[in-house]
Amino acid sequence: MRQVGRDGRQSGIGGVNEQELRKRLALLRSEHRDLDVAIAALGDAGAERGFVDQLQMARLKKRKLALKDRIAAIEDLLLPDIIA
Repeated sequence: MRQVGRDGRQSGIGGVNEQELRKRLALLRSEHRDLDVAIAALGDAGAERGFVDQLQMARLKKRKLALKDRIAAIEDLLLPDIIA
């Protein structure tokens, strides 16, 4: 696992500085929230029509889960585990 050093540089191959990681994290969180809205809208539209596009719903949820995993990975880089 790579760590972010005090100078803001990430150790390891293709180091990315902390500021870039925080920007990426903000973008991923925003996209995650947008997917929440899209999933809710699809569900509401489906309720009005009497059916929900299950394939589209599954795709959106899968994308949202992948974003959550990427968010967690970046958070792990930014906030290393503290062993008590």
